[in-house]
Amino acid sequence: MAEATAVVAKPEAAVVNSDMATKALATVPPTKPDSSTKKSSKGSLDRDVALAKLETEKRNSYIKAWEESEKSKVENKAQKKLAAVGTWENTKKANFEAKLKKLEEQLEQQKAEYAEKIKNRVAALHKEADEKRAMVEARKGEELLKAEEMAAKYRATGQAPKKIGCLGC
Repeated sequence: MAEATAVVAKPEAAVVNSDMATKALATVPPTKPDSSTKKSSKGSLDRDVALAKLETEKRNSYIKAWEESEKSKVENKAQKKLAAVGTWENTKKANFEAKLKKLEEQLEQQKAEYAEKIKNRVAALHKEADEKRAMVEARKGEELLKAEEMAAKYRATGQAPKKIGCLGC
């Protein structure tokens, strides 16, 4: 803001010359000196008011700058804390996801091991069933052979078997 300066005229002393001493001096109406003193005091008042206004504006400017600085500090602090919270969240989230992945891998491995055990048991069961089938077939073959031998013996001797299974029941 431009500073207002008032120019105040100083009352000049009347110079009295010797040749003018004989002449009558003109009197100045008393209103003019009063108005000039009023102007000078009014100019001084205006200057004081302007200076006070300037001081107030300066103070308000400093207050506004301080307020903006404080708000900026608060914003920066909040942003920093929010970033820290985000980093913390991401770290914890990554840890949990890593644990989950590790657990899933362990479960997959256990599933594969269990599936392998079940396949081995099924294979052992199949092998045992094949062995039992082979034994049944072998016994069947032995009993058929025995029956054929007994039939040949009965034919050779001409005797009839004493038991005929369920035919004579």
